[in-house]
Amino acid sequence: MLPAADIAGHTRALLVAATRALAARRGPTEAELSFVEELGSTRARQGVPIEAVLGAIHVAERAIWSRARESAAACGIEDGVLLDARELYDDWAQAVRGRLIAAHRAADTGRHTAGGRDLAVLRRLLEGGSAATLAAAEAGLPAGGGLWVLVARPDDSAVEQAVRDQGPALLAHVDGLLVGVFARRPGARAVRGDGRAGLAGPAEAEELGTVRRLALAALTAAESTGRAGVVHVADVAVLAAVADRADLAAMLTDRHRAAWTALGAHAEPVASAVRAWLECGRDVTAAAERLFVHPNTVRNRVQRFADLTGIDPADPFGAMTAWWLCRTWLTPA
Repeated sequence: MLPAADIAGHTRALLVAATRALAARRGPTEAELSFVEELGSTRARQGVPIEAVLGAIHVAERAIWSRARESAAACGIEDGVLLDARELYDDWAQAVRGRLIAAHRAADTGRHTAGGRDLAVLRRLLEGGSAATLAAAEAGLPAGGGLWVLVARPDDSAVEQAVRDQGPALLAHVDGLLVGVFARRPGARAVRGDGRAGLAGPAEAEELGTVRRLALAALTAAESTGRAGVVHVADVAVLAAVADRADLAAMLTDRHRAAWTALGAHAEPVASAVRAWLECGRDVTAAAERLFVHPNTVRNRVQRFADLTGIDPADPFGAMTAWWLCRTWLTPA
Protein backbone atom coordinates (compact mmCIF):
# COMPACT_ATOMS: atom_id res chain seq x y z
CA MET A 1 0.00 0.00 0.00
CA LEU A 2 1.26 3.49 -0.87
CA PRO A 3 1.75 6.05 1.91
CA ALA A 4 -1.39 8.11 2.56
CA ALA A 5 0.62 11.33 2.26
CA ASP A 6 1.75 10.34 -1.22
CA ILE A 7 -1.80 9.63 -2.40
CA ALA A 8 -3.19 12.78 -0.76
CA GLY A 9 -0.51 14.98 -2.31
CA HIS A 10 -1.14 13.82 -5.86
CA THR A 11 -4.91 13.93 -5.40
CA ARG A 12 -4.75 17.50 -4.10
CA ALA A 13 -2.62 18.58 -7.06
CA LEU A 14 -5.07 17.04 -9.53
CA LEU A 15 -8.02 18.75 -7.83
CA VAL A 16 -6.31 22.14 -7.96
CA ALA A 17 -5.49 21.67 -11.66
CA ALA A 18 -9.06 20.58 -12.48
CA THR A 19 -10.55 23.52 -10.56
CA ARG A 20 -8.40 26.02 -12.42
CA ALA A 21 -9.31 24.45 -15.75
CA LEU A 22 -13.04 24.65 -14.96
CA ALA A 23 -12.75 28.27 -13.84
CA ALA A 24 -10.99 29.19 -17.09
CA ARG A 25 -13.33 26.99 -19.17
CA ARG A 26 -10.39 25.26 -20.87
CA GLY A 27 -8.73 21.91 -21.30
CA PRO A 28 -5.54 20.81 -19.55
CA THR A 29 -2.35 22.77 -20.18
CA GLU A 30 0.90 21.08 -21.14
CA ALA A 31 2.22 21.72 -17.63
CA GLU A 32 -0.76 19.89 -16.14
CA LEU A 33 -0.33 17.01 -18.59
CA SER A 34 3.36 16.81 -17.73
CA PHE A 35 2.44 16.44 -14.07
CA VAL A 36 -0.04 13.68 -14.96
CA GLU A 37 2.60 11.97 -17.10
CA GLU A 38 5.03 11.96 -14.18
CA LEU A 39 2.31 10.59 -11.92
CA GLY A 40 1.66 7.72 -14.35
CA SER A 41 5.37 6.94 -14.62
CA THR A 42 5.79 7.04 -10.85
CA ARG A 43 2.92 4.64 -10.21
CA ALA A 44 4.27 2.24 -12.84
CA ARG A 45 7.73 2.26 -11.24
CA GLN A 46 6.09 1.59 -7.89
CA GLY A 47 4.41 -1.47 -9.36
CA VAL A 48 0.89 -0.03 -9.03
CA PRO A 49 -1.34 -1.41 -11.85
CA ILE A 50 -3.02 1.16 -14.10
CA GLU A 51 -6.39 -0.35 -13.16
CA ALA A 52 -5.75 0.53 -9.51
CA VAL A 53 -4.76 4.10 -10.43
CA LEU A 54 -7.86 4.65 -12.55
CA GLY A 55 -10.06 2.96 -9.94
CA ALA A 56 -8.81 5.33 -7.23
CA ILE A 57 -9.47 8.33 -9.47
CA HIS A 58 -12.99 7.08 -10.20
CA VAL A 59 -13.78 6.74 -6.50
CA ALA A 60 -12.44 10.24 -5.83
CA GLU A 61 -14.50 11.68 -8.70
CA ARG A 62 -17.74 10.21 -7.37
CA ALA A 63 -17.07 11.67 -3.94
CA ILE A 64 -16.18 15.07 -5.39
CA TRP A 65 -19.28 15.39 -7.57
CA SER A 66 -21.55 14.12 -4.83
CA ARG A 67 -20.25 16.91 -2.60
CA ALA A 68 -20.51 19.41 -5.47
CA ARG A 69 -24.21 18.61 -5.93
CA GLU A 70 -24.84 19.11 -2.22
CA SER A 71 -22.94 22.41 -2.19
CA ALA A 72 -24.70 23.65 -5.34
CA ALA A 73 -28.11 22.93 -3.87
CA ALA A 74 -27.21 24.69 -0.61
CA CYS A 75 -25.94 27.76 -2.50
CA GLY A 76 -28.88 27.92 -4.90
CA ILE A 77 -26.80 27.15 -7.99
CA GLU A 78 -28.93 26.00 -10.91
CA ASP A 79 -28.62 22.44 -12.19
CA GLY A 80 -27.74 23.69 -15.66
CA VAL A 81 -24.63 25.46 -14.35
CA LEU A 82 -23.54 22.32 -12.52
CA LEU A 83 -24.11 20.26 -15.67
CA ASP A 84 -21.95 22.66 -17.71
CA ALA A 85 -19.19 22.33 -15.12
CA ARG A 86 -19.42 18.54 -15.22
CA GLU A 87 -19.15 18.51 -19.03
CA LEU A 88 -16.09 20.76 -18.87
CA TYR A 89 -14.57 18.48 -16.25
CA ASP A 90 -15.26 15.37 -18.34
CA ASP A 91 -13.43 16.92 -21.30
CA TRP A 92 -10.50 17.82 -19.06
CA ALA A 93 -10.47 14.39 -17.40
CA GLN A 94 -10.54 12.53 -20.73
CA ALA A 95 -7.36 14.24 -21.89
CA VAL A 96 -5.74 13.65 -18.50
CA ARG A 97 -6.63 9.94 -18.48
CA GLY A 98 -5.22 9.46 -21.97
CA ARG A 99 -1.85 10.95 -20.97
CA LEU A 100 -1.89 9.02 -17.67
CA ILE A 101 -2.49 5.66 -19.35
CA ALA A 102 0.12 6.29 -22.05
CA ALA A 103 2.76 7.32 -19.52
CA HIS A 104 2.01 4.37 -17.25
CA ARG A 105 2.24 1.86 -20.09
CA ALA A 106 5.49 3.33 -21.37
CA ALA A 107 7.07 3.28 -17.92
CA ASP A 108 5.76 -0.21 -17.18
CA THR A 109 7.27 -1.51 -20.43
CA GLY A 110 10.53 0.15 -19.54
CA ARG A 111 10.40 -1.34 -16.04
CA HIS A 112 10.10 -4.88 -17.42
CA THR A 113 12.80 -4.19 -20.02
CA ALA A 114 14.99 -3.06 -17.15
CA GLY A 115 14.66 -6.48 -15.54
CA GLY A 116 18.29 -7.22 -16.37
CA ARG A 117 19.37 -4.02 -14.62
CA ASP A 118 17.28 -4.92 -11.55
CA LEU A 119 18.98 -8.32 -11.42
CA ALA A 120 22.43 -6.75 -11.63
CA VAL A 121 21.65 -4.26 -8.87
CA LEU A 122 20.09 -6.96 -6.71
CA ARG A 123 23.15 -9.20 -7.07
CA ARG A 124 25.36 -6.34 -5.90
CA LEU A 125 23.06 -5.78 -2.95
CA LEU A 126 23.36 -9.41 -1.94
CA GLU A 127 27.16 -9.27 -2.12
CA GLY A 128 27.19 -7.07 0.99
CA GLY A 129 29.85 -4.56 1.98
CA SER A 130 30.35 -1.16 0.37
CA ALA A 131 29.11 -2.49 -2.99
CA ALA A 132 25.73 -3.14 -1.39
CA THR A 133 25.56 0.40 -0.01
CA LEU A 134 26.16 1.85 -3.48
CA ALA A 135 23.64 -0.55 -5.02
CA ALA A 136 21.02 0.48 -2.46
CA ALA A 137 21.53 4.13 -3.36
CA GLU A 138 21.24 3.30 -7.07
CA ALA A 139 17.98 1.45 -6.44
CA GLY A 140 16.57 4.34 -4.40
CA LEU A 141 16.50 2.31 -1.19
CA PRO A 142 17.11 4.05 2.15
CA ALA A 143 20.74 4.17 3.22
CA GLY A 144 19.95 4.06 6.93
CA GLY A 145 18.93 0.40 7.12
CA GLY A 146 15.49 -1.02 7.58
CA LEU A 147 15.67 -3.26 4.49
CA TRP A 148 13.77 -6.55 4.22
CA VAL A 149 14.52 -9.56 2.05
CA LEU A 150 11.77 -11.90 0.83
CA VAL A 151 12.45 -15.23 -0.89
CA ALA A 152 9.91 -17.41 -2.74
CA ARG A 153 9.86 -20.14 -5.35
CA PRO A 154 9.71 -18.73 -8.90
CA ASP A 155 7.28 -21.40 -10.12
CA ASP A 156 4.44 -19.83 -8.12
CA SER A 157 3.22 -17.03 -10.42
CA ALA A 158 0.49 -16.01 -7.96
CA VAL A 159 3.10 -15.37 -5.28
CA GLU A 160 5.23 -13.31 -7.66
CA GLN A 161 2.32 -11.11 -8.73
CA ALA A 162 1.20 -10.63 -5.13
CA VAL A 163 4.74 -9.63 -4.13
CA ARG A 164 4.96 -7.15 -7.00
CA ASP A 165 1.66 -5.63 -5.90
CA GLN A 166 3.27 -4.71 -2.57
CA GLY A 167 4.68 -1.61 -4.17
CA PRO A 168 8.23 -0.20 -4.11
CA ALA A 169 10.70 -3.06 -4.21
CA LEU A 170 13.66 -4.46 -6.09
CA LEU A 171 12.56 -7.86 -7.39
CA ALA A 172 14.31 -10.39 -9.63
CA HIS A 173 15.00 -14.08 -10.15
CA VAL A 174 18.32 -14.94 -8.54
CA ASP A 175 19.87 -18.41 -8.66
CA GLY A 176 16.55 -20.16 -9.13
CA LEU A 177 14.66 -18.13 -6.53
CA LEU A 178 12.41 -15.09 -6.55
CA VAL A 179 14.21 -12.54 -4.36
CA GLY A 180 12.85 -9.15 -3.36
CA VAL A 181 14.34 -6.33 -1.30
CA PHE A 182 11.82 -3.99 0.33
CA ALA A 183 12.17 -0.63 2.06
CA ARG A 184 9.40 -1.65 4.46
CA ARG A 185 8.13 -4.98 5.73
CA PRO A 186 5.80 -6.70 3.21
CA GLY A 187 2.26 -6.94 4.54
CA ALA A 188 0.35 -10.10 5.36
CA ARG A 189 -1.27 -10.01 1.89
CA ALA A 190 2.09 -10.20 0.13
CA VAL A 191 1.36 -13.92 -0.32
CA ARG A 192 -2.19 -15.16 -0.71
CA GLY A 193 -3.85 -18.55 -0.45
CA ASP A 194 -1.51 -21.51 -0.03
CA GLY A 195 1.52 -19.62 -1.28
CA ARG A 196 4.50 -19.10 0.99
CA ALA A 197 7.61 -16.97 1.20
CA GLY A 198 10.49 -16.59 3.64
CA LEU A 199 11.26 -13.17 5.11
CA ALA A 200 14.16 -11.72 7.09
CA GLY A 201 15.08 -8.24 8.25
CA PRO A 202 15.24 -5.39 8.90
CA ALA A 203 18.93 -4.90 8.24
CA GLU A 204 21.53 -2.58 6.76
CA ALA A 205 22.38 -2.92 3.06
CA GLU A 206 25.78 -4.39 3.95
CA GLU A 207 24.06 -7.30 5.71
CA LEU A 208 21.66 -8.33 2.94
CA GLY A 209 23.74 -11.33 1.86
CA THR A 210 23.27 -12.91 5.27
CA VAL A 211 19.67 -11.74 5.47
CA ARG A 212 18.89 -13.42 2.16
CA ARG A 213 20.27 -16.71 3.51
CA LEU A 214 18.05 -16.36 6.58
CA ALA A 215 15.00 -15.65 4.41
CA LEU A 216 15.73 -18.81 2.41
CA ALA A 217 16.02 -20.79 5.65
CA ALA A 218 12.63 -19.41 6.69
CA LEU A 219 11.14 -20.51 3.36
CA THR A 220 12.60 -24.00 3.74
CA ALA A 221 11.24 -24.24 7.28
CA ALA A 222 7.80 -23.13 6.11
CA GLU A 223 7.83 -25.72 3.34
CA SER A 224 8.87 -28.52 5.69
CA THR A 225 5.95 -27.83 8.02
CA GLY A 226 3.33 -26.88 5.42
CA ARG A 227 3.08 -23.33 6.76
CA ALA A 228 1.62 -20.81 4.29
CA GLY A 229 1.96 -17.03 3.97
CA VAL A 230 4.91 -14.76 4.64
CA VAL A 231 7.02 -16.49 7.30
CA HIS A 232 9.62 -14.43 9.14
CA VAL A 233 12.73 -16.34 10.13
CA ALA A 234 12.28 -15.31 13.78
CA ASP A 235 8.96 -17.18 13.83
CA VAL A 236 10.65 -20.44 12.79
CA ALA A 237 14.10 -19.87 14.25
CA VAL A 238 14.65 -23.44 15.46
CA LEU A 239 13.42 -25.00 12.23
CA ALA A 240 15.48 -22.58 10.17
CA ALA A 241 18.60 -23.44 12.15
CA VAL A 242 17.94 -27.15 11.65
CA ALA A 243 17.38 -26.74 7.92
CA ASP A 244 20.62 -24.79 7.59
CA ARG A 245 22.88 -27.46 9.14
CA ALA A 246 23.07 -30.32 6.67
CA ASP A 247 26.42 -31.31 8.19
CA LEU A 248 24.87 -31.93 11.62
CA ALA A 249 21.91 -33.70 10.03
CA ALA A 250 24.33 -36.10 8.33
CA MET A 251 26.09 -36.83 11.62
CA LEU A 252 22.73 -37.35 13.35
CA THR A 253 21.56 -39.90 10.79
CA ASP A 254 24.91 -41.65 10.90
CA ARG A 255 24.68 -41.88 14.69
CA HIS A 256 21.28 -43.63 14.41
CA ARG A 257 21.89 -45.68 11.28
CA ALA A 258 21.54 -48.90 13.28
CA ALA A 259 18.05 -47.87 14.42
CA TRP A 260 16.99 -47.18 10.84
CA THR A 261 18.30 -50.58 9.76
CA ALA A 262 16.56 -52.35 12.67
CA LEU A 263 13.23 -50.74 11.74
CA GLY A 264 13.50 -52.15 8.22
CA ALA A 265 10.28 -51.76 6.24
CA HIS A 266 8.68 -49.96 9.21
CA ALA A 267 11.30 -47.18 9.24
CA GLU A 268 9.32 -44.59 7.26
CA PRO A 269 5.96 -45.27 8.99
CA VAL A 270 7.67 -44.95 12.38
CA ALA A 271 9.44 -41.71 11.39
CA SER A 272 6.17 -40.31 10.02
CA ALA A 273 4.34 -41.17 13.23
CA VAL A 274 6.94 -39.53 15.45
CA ARG A 275 7.06 -36.43 13.32
CA ALA A 276 3.26 -36.14 13.12
CA TRP A 277 2.93 -36.69 16.87
CA LEU A 278 5.42 -33.92 17.63
CA GLU A 279 3.98 -31.51 15.06
CA CYS A 280 0.50 -32.09 16.51
CA GLY A 281 1.70 -31.06 19.98
CA ARG A 282 2.04 -34.68 21.16
CA ASP A 283 -1.68 -35.17 20.55
CA VAL A 284 -2.02 -38.86 19.68
CA THR A 285 -5.56 -38.51 18.31
CA ALA A 286 -4.65 -35.59 16.04
CA ALA A 287 -1.56 -37.41 14.77
CA ALA A 288 -3.61 -40.55 14.09
CA GLU A 289 -6.16 -38.56 12.10
CA ARG A 290 -3.39 -36.96 10.11
CA LEU A 291 -1.88 -40.35 9.27
CA PHE A 292 -5.20 -42.22 8.92
CA VAL A 293 -4.21 -44.82 11.50
CA HIS A 294 -5.43 -45.89 14.95
CA PRO A 295 -4.15 -43.83 17.95
CA ASN A 296 -2.57 -47.00 19.42
CA THR A 297 -0.55 -47.35 16.23
CA VAL A 298 0.92 -43.90 16.82
CA ARG A 299 1.72 -44.75 20.45
CA ASN A 300 3.41 -48.00 19.49
CA ARG A 301 5.51 -46.40 16.77
CA VAL A 302 6.66 -43.55 19.01
CA GLN A 303 7.66 -46.09 21.68
CA ARG A 304 9.45 -48.21 19.08
CA PHE A 305 11.42 -45.17 17.96
CA ALA A 306 12.41 -44.32 21.54
CA ASP A 307 13.50 -47.90 22.27
CA LEU A 308 15.76 -48.18 19.22
CA THR A 309 17.29 -44.68 19.22
CA GLY A 310 17.49 -44.03 22.95
CA ILE A 311 15.93 -40.60 22.27
CA ASP A 312 13.11 -39.54 24.60
CA PRO A 313 10.70 -37.50 22.42
CA ALA A 314 8.78 -36.43 25.52
CA ASP A 315 11.82 -34.44 26.69
CA PRO A 316 12.05 -30.91 25.21
CA PHE A 317 15.54 -31.39 23.78
CA GLY A 318 14.80 -34.99 22.89
CA ALA A 319 11.72 -33.83 20.98
CA MET A 320 13.82 -31.45 18.89
CA THR A 321 16.37 -34.17 18.14
CA ALA A 322 13.63 -36.70 17.35
CA TRP A 323 11.86 -34.31 14.98
CA TRP A 324 15.11 -33.43 13.24
CA LEU A 325 16.13 -37.07 12.85
CA CYS A 326 12.72 -38.14 11.52
CA ARG A 327 12.56 -35.20 9.14
CA THR A 328 16.00 -36.10 7.80
CA TRP A 329 15.02 -39.75 7.44
CA LEU A 330 11.95 -38.77 5.44
CA THR A 331 13.67 -36.17 3.25
CA PRO A 332 14.92 -37.60 -0.05
CA ALA A 333 18.69 -37.39 -0.36
